[in-house]
Amino acid sequence: MGIKVQFDVLKDTVKKAFLNMGMPEDKAEICAQIHCESSADGVESHGLNRIPRFATYVGKGWVDLKAEPELVGRKGAAENYDGHLGIGITNAIFCGDRAVELAKEHGIGIVALRNTTHWMRGGTYAWRMAYKDMIGLCWISAESCMPMWGSDKISVGNNPLCLAVPRKKGPIVVDMSFSQYAYGKLGVYRLAGKQLPYPGGYDKDGNLTTDPGAIEETMRVLPIGYWKGSALAIALDMAAAMISNGKCGSDLDEEARGSCTGCSQVFIAIDPYLFGDVESLQAMLDRRVEAADNAHPVDERHPVKCPGEGTLERRKKSMAEGVNVDEQIWSQIQGLAAGAMDVEDLASK
Repeated sequence: MGIKVQFDVLKDTVKKAFLNMGMPEDKAEICAQIHCESSADGVESHGLNRIPRFATYVGKGWVDLKAEPELVGRKGAAENYDGHLGIGITNAIFCGDRAVELAKEHGIGIVALRNTTHWMRGGTYAWRMAYKDMIGLCWISAESCMPMWGSDKISVGNNPLCLAVPRKKGPIVVDMSFSQYAYGKLGVYRLAGKQLPYPGGYDKDGNLTTDPGAIEETMRVLPIGYWKGSALAIALDMAAAMISNGKCGSDLDEEARGSCTGCSQVFIAIDPYLFGDVESLQAMLDRRVEAADNAHPVDERHPVKCPGEGTLERRKKSMAEGVNVDEQIWSQIQGLAAGAMDVEDLASK
């Protein structure tokens, strides 16, 4: 069941929870902001819902709360960092921002990060690059949680791919995994007692289903585009591991340290005005968005929107009316913030 909590209250409570885990104050501030923004944008699965799991990983020693990314290689507009199993959010922010700085100098910047931890909502870093006036692209390697097409057993990661276009009237941002629904989204629907809008995977009898719990049980999530989704997932997995000189999904499978512990990530920033001026290119983006949004809708109650437009609307509504929070998750976060529950409590469950 969901409740509404004002953003400032939410952020303050989450920050206290992080401080009680032993996170430095500056990192706790950043992480609280990002987690709360994700939920405010309607991405609860990788916002507040991830905090209890993050706490368990801290308790198990899978996240070093004080680690910083270390430069281990540089060639022209590309840099390589070791994340030393630091906080996924702060590691990713550092590398995304560094890619932007390289792009300001070279027109394009590529930063590869290895040995890091879960970055939570991948779109965070694409949005951030867009607001810094760059085209942003980022993706990762991840442990296997989706079957390759033609298999009924997990063998490839559901690696997110994020792409942002810096439109002045509102960035256009794609943040997608390669299954019809990410596991976090399945969890959101299950916690809410809802069925999925469209079939998202297979039940134990091998039938396509809209039951999120049945899909979580079999782990047979449906790749987007069937064979195309699993093909893109494994190719991006290998590309991230190669560029970062880090670990691929099967390496993470062997280590079995939870979600994304030790993973590889890539951040690319591109100056969108390399060969055109701001005014004319922004006018082109506005024309393109207008044409797309004016496409005739199947259902008049649900007009067509470009990716990112709905996110901005949800953010505005959340800031005005409060952020939707699952009661069970909120209770756990409050327990962490009040010191009534600690990471060892969660790690032992």
